[in-house]
Amino acid sequence: MSEAERDGAVTARPAGLRAAAVLRLPVAASGWRWLPLSVVVIVADRAVKLWITHHFAPAERVRVLPVLDIILTYNTGAAFSFLADASGWQRWMFIVLALGVSAALIVWMRRLDARIHGLLACGLALIVGGALGNMIDRLTTGRVVDFIHVHWGAHYFPAFNIADSAITIGAALLLLDAWRENRTTERVKN
Repeated sequence: MSEAERDGAVTARPAGLRAAAVLRLPVAASGWRWLPLSVVVIVADRAVKLWITHHFAPAERVRVLPVLDIILTYNTGAAFSFLADASGWQRWMFIVLALGVSAALIVWMRRLDARIHGLLACGLALIVGGALGNMIDRLTTGRVVDFIHVHWGAHYFPAFNIADSAITIGAALLLLDAWRENRTTERVKN
């Protein structure tokens, strides 16, 4: 045993104590700093969906650009209408999935130091906002309102909404954060 260890200068912290130290991080300094972004996504998504459903008939289309239409569509499934033809059980599965994933991401955000992991926390907040935005649709009507329809000539991408866009941008930020962290790690090694 070294002299420093005997004097108590060097001590190993058990995993439980490390986790407790992370939770002692002030809320304002944690990834929760980005939770208002989740709220903005949810409110914007809900407001636009309510406006679209009030002003458009199902399948009504307005050409905004040669490659972009606004159209009212409904999706009982997930991305690309996955499980849309199922008997209805998928509604509850997607609600539980959205709640579970959102809860896990919010816990993860609490453990992040926002000064160091701001990009990661921002991406997670966007994903949480998008997941909960679509979950509200499923909970209230059993289907998700989609209205942004991108196409090129005769090739159409499935319609989507603000919540889907937030999830996609959030996932892209997670990938960017991982790429940046990987580059930083490689520089430190060299």
